[in-house]
Amino acid sequence: METILRYKREDLIDFVVRYMSKIGVSPEDAAIVGDVLVSADMRGVESHGLIRLASYYGSRIQKGFIDPKTPWKVIHETPSTALIDGGNGCGQVVGKRAMEMCIAKAKTAGLAAVSVKHSNHYGIAGYYSMMALEHDMIGMSFTNSQPLVAPTYGKTAVLGTNPISLAAPTNKAHPYVLDMATSAVAYGKIQLHEKMKENIPIGWGVDEDGQPTTDPTKIKPGGHGALLPLGGMEVTAGYKGYGLAVLVEIFCSALSGGCFLSQVGSPAKPDPTCVSHFFMAINIESFRPIFDFRNQMDDMIALLKRSPLAVGRDEIMVAGEPEFEYAKFNLEHGVPLHKPIVDDLIADGEKIGVQFDLVPVTVNHWSLGIRHEAPGTRHEEF
Repeated sequence: METILRYKREDLIDFVVRYMSKIGVSPEDAAIVGDVLVSADMRGVESHGLIRLASYYGSRIQKGFIDPKTPWKVIHETPSTALIDGGNGCGQVVGKRAMEMCIAKAKTAGLAAVSVKHSNHYGIAGYYSMMALEHDMIGMSFTNSQPLVAPTYGKTAVLGTNPISLAAPTNKAHPYVLDMATSAVAYGKIQLHEKMKENIPIGWGVDEDGQPTTDPTKIKPGGHGALLPLGGMEVTAGYKGYGLAVLVEIFCSALSGGCFLSQVGSPAKPDPTCVSHFFMAINIESFRPIFDFRNQMDDMIALLKRSPLAVGRDEIMVAGEPEFEYAKFNLEHGVPLHKPIVDDLIADGEKIGVQFDLVPVTVNHWSLGIRHEAPGTRHEEF
């Protein structure tokens, strides 16, 4: 039987603050990191949630690969653009600050873009694009990452998972939020399947010979296997995902002057990680009345959802919809964490003298492969 423990959102963020503060991150910055990580678990993107707190962020800070002070600075700025040096700090911190700057500029310029170099992994891309929704704007967020993905016909990881996110406001429907890796899957999903001792689907990755594998242990950063681009193998148009990954590199690394492709740090060469990000905010009122835009978004989504269903299917969903429903469910019932992840948080906290003393609000049990969760939950990026 699989065990899921559910906790209050604020309790989990408080633990992250205590953990990150213990290793040198300011409480204010630690709260940003916690909000991003817990938001991922809230939305069902477990691969980018608390599973990474100690194994990635905590480990790299303690080894000196991430500067816990995040001394970011603006290198160049115009009324509608900015280039930021992330100071090799916490990606979540500089990512949120960069998107805030982007939104502020778009309020007057109509459209603004901010690029960031010399940063680190910033969590789910959708966190930043969704920040624009509260300001009646379209938000965009891209990032490159450490090399985990082989190009089509390749066997060596030279590209990152390089996610793309776009958020657009609506009126009655859930906002449209696309948050997708340009790889077949996020590497955190490989880690999760390995931790759960489950095989991965064919098409997610290749072994060190470039051959498709279902064994998550065959895909390790540093030259031992690689993820496949979005679409998988060539026969299923994986070259399209490969092209999108390079597009992200252009916006992130080439535009900012940051590291690109295999220059980005990996576990074999982690210092510096040298990740780059790109953010954009589009002020809809600079193009047309926001009320009209929102209504047209509603109409478009309604048309998609009313279109004829495939045999055996009972609903058509759009990007962001499952995650919003899941987050609403989890806000009421508690943020779900697999017991092995909770066990790791307890052990990792003890190592640095921070107690994971949270009391779960709910404990669920079910057979492997059958998840007793909110209807429509898919536990992955759309």
